[in-house]
This record gives sequence, C-alpha cells and structure tokens, in this order.
Amino acid sequence: MYQRTPPPGLAARSVSAGSSVIREALALTGRPEVISFAGGLPASELLDVDGIRAAFDQVLSASPHRALQYATTQGDPDLRDAVAGRLSRQGLPSGADDLVITTGAQQALSLLATTILDPGAVVAVENPTYLAALQCFGYAGARVVPVPTDDHGIVVDALADVVARERPRLLYLVPTFQNPTGHTLPAERRHAVARLAARHGFWIAEDDPYGELRFRGAPVRPIAARPEAADRTVLLGSLSKVLAPGLRLGWLRAPAALSRACVLAKQALDLHSSTVDQAAAARYLTTHDLDARLVSARALYRERCEAMLGSLPRVLPPGSTWSRPDGGMFVWVRLPEGYDATALLPAAVDAGVAYVPGAPFFTGAADPATLRLSFSAHRPTEIAAGMERLAGVLR
Repeated sequence: MYQRTPPPGLAARSVSAGSSVIREALALTGRPEVISFAGGLPASELLDVDGIRAAFDQVLSASPHRALQYATTQGDPDLRDAVAGRLSRQGLPSGADDLVITTGAQQALSLLATTILDPGAVVAVENPTYLAALQCFGYAGARVVPVPTDDHGIVVDALADVVARERPRLLYLVPTFQNPTGHTLPAERRHAVARLAARHGFWIAEDDPYGELRFRGAPVRPIAARPEAADRTVLLGSLSKVLAPGLRLGWLRAPAALSRACVLAKQALDLHSSTVDQAAAARYLTTHDLDARLVSARALYRERCEAMLGSLPRVLPPGSTWSRPDGGMFVWVRLPEGYDATALLPAAVDAGVAYVPGAPFFTGAADPATLRLSFSAHRPTEIAAGMERLAGVLR
C-alpha cells in the first residue's frame, strides 16, 4: 500500500484571480423573469441571422475544404483586408498586413499583455476601467496603477504625474464610449496622451469595441491616427458589437515588430482563430452593407439610451448623478453617499432587475455607490418596467 500525495496546487495567478462580476451577472440573463441591465449585449433583433447563415452556406459550398482546414495564425487574408478597408474609410489608413485576427478582442488584449508585459511591469489605466482588462493584467503579473477620470475621460495632468512617478510600460484606454462609464475622450486629450507617450516612451492600448455605435455627435479620430504615437499605439477592435458576438472575432492593429510577436504568441496559444467563422465573416463583409445596418443599429440604441436616461430622474434617489453617452451601450450611475450598489444587488435581483455594481471596475479604493446599466438589449417598454423595479429597491 502506498501513500497518496496530493497534486500540486494552482498557480498563484489562478488563486489570486477573483470571480468575474460580469460573468456572474450575465448568468442572470438566462432567467426570463429578470430584466437584466448587466451585460453589454447587442440587441438580438439586430443580428442578421439570415445574412450570416447565407455567408456560412456560401463558404462551405465554394471552398469547404479550405473553410474547414487549418489556417494561418495571422488570420484570413480576406477578413484582414475587409477590416483594413473599414479602418481606412474611417480615417485610419490600414492594410491587411497591419492586422492580426484574434478570438475576440479579449484575446487581442491577452496577446498584448503576453508580449509586452513582464511580471511587475506597470500598467496605467483609467479609474474605473474595463473589468476584464484588469483581470488580464493581473494574470500577466503586472502592477496596475489607476489614473483619475472625469466626465470626459482620463485626466491628462493626473496621467502626466503617474507617468513621471511610475514609468508605466503600457497605458490602457477605452477612449470612445468607455466601459463602464460611457464617456468619450475629447480630441485635445487624445492629442495630449499621444504626446506623453512619444515623450516618455510607453505603449498605448486603445480598445475600441464601441466606436461604430455613435448615435450623437461627430466621430473623434483614434489615438492610433496621431503621428506622435503611431509607432507605439495598438488598436484593438471587435466584430462582436457590430456583427455577432457568437463568432468571437476580434483583431489588433499594431506596429510590425509587435504584430509579429503577437502572431508567435497566438500560435503557441491556439494556432489560429476559427477558420470557418473567419471565412464567413469575410464573405459577409464583402457581400453585405454593414454600414447601412449600423445606421439602424445606432437609431435603435439612441432610442433605448434616451428611454433609460429619461427614466433615471424619477428612479434614482435625490443627489444621484449619471453619464450621458453619445454612443455605445452603457450608462454609469453614482448614487448618493451611503448607498452600496453591491449590497443592494441581491434585493434588485429578487425584484426582477439586475445591474453591475461599479466597485469591481476600480483599481485600489472603489466607489461603492456606483453601478453600470446597459440599455442595448431591451426595448423601451422593458427598460421602463426594469426601471420601476429598480426604483422600488432604491426607495
């Protein structure tokens, strides 16, 4: 008889990783009685099921063996060419070779962390910022340093202080319709950020999953288009919010040397993203007018955003404040002092409504009175009903 020795424990990065409030909140969407403002889900009625089905049928009919075979790590050339064309038409000249196709923009961020962050490297982030980015940097062993924000995004003077004091290797931003706040960084601040990066030599990760969902105001040029920072800005994008999240297709646009490093990292991770999904997405983008569909999407999201904003004055307790986004999917709420959005969530779910507490989006000291609401997945009548349920909890 031998003595059994227990297997080794998990790696420290796994033990220290907390559960995702976003993931847990998304689980609530499966309960039909709950009106969930938690997940940033595209409106289901905007998904072009027939068009996507036709694209799959076409690629499986025209070149089935190619569509079902292994492929290159950098991504389907036709898809890279289609995405590069869209970026070029939006004012950022790009070619297929500038892009790496990833399994969602989340993988693009993971590849970036793998290739440029050593353990202990400093990453500067907006505070609050996208929760999954914080988790990604945590797994990479980076030290995350928060930078204050206001109603217009990251505060440049505060960023300059952090850069001088901490010497970050990377600045991570969601400058357009930020997750979770919905704020957009103005052009002059983007220019200032680019100048800081050029002067101090840090990378910029410009995460832009929502930029094409603007329903008010004029577009703002990406930081990647600024000549000062063109050689140190990585633009991350996704087809999830504009085509279909189930395809899990994202991309990164990076300077050549970094792009090659990301390809090698991806090769070790998963070899390549789904061949057939890439081929179908490429076929869809070349045979359908996505821009025309986005006109309808923007109108729908504007209507839903206005329905939510219009309900907040009568739903929230006096002294509350909230963002007024010009696009994207989120409204950021701050309740008066003394409220704790995390503590209130169980009561909200019992009342049939869900949101995401704001605390997990912060680095360091969190603001417990904050919460994120997503308006994208619900019709105005559902938004009104959900807001009434939330009002009952907050009263």
